[in-house]
Amino acid sequence: MSGPTEGRAEGDGRVYQSHGDQHITEHHHHGSPAGPSGATPDSVRRPAVGRAPLVLRDRLELMTHLRTALAESGGEQVFVLHGLGGCGKTAVASEVFRIATTESRRVGLWVNAPDLTSLRAGMLAVAADRGASEGELVAARAGLGAAADLVWDRLDRSPQPWLLVIDNADDPAILREGNWLRTSPAGVTLVTTRQVASHWWPGATLHHVGVLPREDAAQVLCDLAPDRGTPEEAARIADRLGRLPLALTLAGGYLAHQVISPWSLAEYGRALQQGDDVDPIELLDQGAAYSGADASRHLASSTWELSLASLRAHGLPESTALVRLLGCWSHDPLPLALLAGPGIDPVVPRARVESALRGLIDHSLTRLVPGPPRCLRTHGVLLESIARGTPADQRDVLVATAAELLAPLLPEVSRPWKRDDPALAPYVPHALALLRRATRWPGVGRATVARVLECTLRLAVALHRAGDYASALSVAQEAVACGTPALGADHPTVIAVRQRTGRSLYRIGRYEEAEAVHRLALADCTAAFGERAVETLESCAGLSPVLAWVLDQKDAAAALVRRAVEGRTAALGAAHPSTLVARTYLLEFTAGPETDPADGTALLADCHRVLGPEHPIALDAELNLGFALITAGRQPAALPHVRSVVAGCEHAYGPDHPKTLAARALHSRALGEVGRIDEAVGEAERITDARARVLGPDHPWTLWSRERLGEWRRTRDAASTDEQEEEEEEEEADEA
Repeated sequence: MSGPTEGRAEGDGRVYQSHGDQHITEHHHHGSPAGPSGATPDSVRRPAVGRAPLVLRDRLELMTHLRTALAESGGEQVFVLHGLGGCGKTAVASEVFRIATTESRRVGLWVNAPDLTSLRAGMLAVAADRGASEGELVAARAGLGAAADLVWDRLDRSPQPWLLVIDNADDPAILREGNWLRTSPAGVTLVTTRQVASHWWPGATLHHVGVLPREDAAQVLCDLAPDRGTPEEAARIADRLGRLPLALTLAGGYLAHQVISPWSLAEYGRALQQGDDVDPIELLDQGAAYSGADASRHLASSTWELSLASLRAHGLPESTALVRLLGCWSHDPLPLALLAGPGIDPVVPRARVESALRGLIDHSLTRLVPGPPRCLRTHGVLLESIARGTPADQRDVLVATAAELLAPLLPEVSRPWKRDDPALAPYVPHALALLRRATRWPGVGRATVARVLECTLRLAVALHRAGDYASALSVAQEAVACGTPALGADHPTVIAVRQRTGRSLYRIGRYEEAEAVHRLALADCTAAFGERAVETLESCAGLSPVLAWVLDQKDAAAALVRRAVEGRTAALGAAHPSTLVARTYLLEFTAGPETDPADGTALLADCHRVLGPEHPIALDAELNLGFALITAGRQPAALPHVRSVVAGCEHAYGPDHPKTLAARALHSRALGEVGRIDEAVGEAERITDARARVLGPDHPWTLWSRERLGEWRRTRDAASTDEQEEEEEEEEADEA
């Protein structure tokens, strides 16, 4: 051949050029490669980490255990660090790697294993580091030799002890299927993973890596952003971020890299708390410094999506729906009973809830908390991130479903509280979180917001009736703050929670605030619904105790309650429970020397007939009948009624419930006024101690009890002095 030649090849073809004769035989095999080759990592001798901590905080017990294993063991050990994404597993592994290479004289080998391609490429790079020939590596990459066998043969024959870190092994199936994870007499293997299920790690020692203690979490911020504030300010931010190392690192990184107008810790904390004005997840992500190929692992907005994507790939798309439902509630322990109701079907079919939840637990996206009650706990930053990424067209059904699951666990407003009712405290943070989500999430409809507000009202009423006035007030005030902008101040449910706020304020002794809340609610009800509406009559009843017992305006209080009695009788009937409550108030406010006991007796008979003698309304009516008899000077007739109420309240509420203590206070008065002073003093002492313990030493009712106790003690002492003087006079008379 002579002269120039030109050639072109495509795909796997090649061009050959020669100045002489050649015979070329080439075989082309069409189809998929024998196995994925992947890009060889730049190094397996350095940890592939985004931003290693300046100092590894806490983890002392875990590090001591791993340090000992490196120092004492030649090999044959596998340690697995598992936990929520962002909890610092890789940081721990990086520190162990440092110790192994600098203190234990081991060769450190690091493989990133988020997928099979990366794992395979990294492990073959380990084989090359440990002496595998180019031919062995080519054959393994081409599928002509067992790649995992080659790697572990070279590790077994390593002349130096080693530590092998397999990082981000969140899909342990790829380790098992290729038999990539083994033990070796020559070294120790450390795996980091989000996958907690122990069946994936037979023979391995598992260590859970969780969030940091408060002091150490605060120190992480101070390490990254020194001189930006006090340790206590750092601790408050750490609390807000759930002490999650990833979130702390992002926050510290943001503060550390500000140039133009650097924030203080206090300013950063305020920004996190600004709600709708600042997206906390977006603010956190601005502190990211890692821009490698797997940057999503280092962002609060995306790191947990990796786990959900894995679950979807393994046939569990319901896990994504379930964690979005969890995002409607709080990061506090969530009773599992919330997920057991039939109302969950619009989000996750009941038949799939168990498997969806198991997927979340296995991937460390949530965890079980022992009971009673048995609960789930999901990290707050994770929930915020999930909520932020929830599509707008799914939000209404998620919030509505969360409300339908919560409602059956809260007593109806018409149902009286019972001493043996399940505790309501575990549901408080979740009801409030759901309310905030419903009112702040774009896409949630007005009807759904109203349904959530009804749940919050039921919770506030139940807490109030249980005697937990402070919690009831907190729930009601939050409901007013969230519900008013969303539904309007005159929405019936908003009005109801405003009235409940006033009642709780009165019960905890904040009388001026209670009066203001009730007067405004009464004015708004009158304007919106009319003077005879049931909402307006409820405000009349709510304001009346403040007028009667704080402002000493019993006539005005009685006038309001008469309106309520007349209006409720006309609308509901004379024997309706709401009417009976108003009649009970009226009996209390009109009690005096001229009281006709027949009215109270008729009221009590109606309560017993309609509700039964142990119903709270019946107990209130009988107590007020006893009070009316005492004020009319008929103490002996009152005592049996008061004793009956004390026994009924102890049975219904318990010995320290405020209503039981109120009944005992009237009992002490009746005893004293019939001359049984010692018994009156003993009862008053028990009441004073209990009210100080339950309501607080400075509560008005506690102070009132202390005054009554002092009066009975002085009466007792005076009577004792009189008796002593009479005895002395009798003795002198006898001597004379």
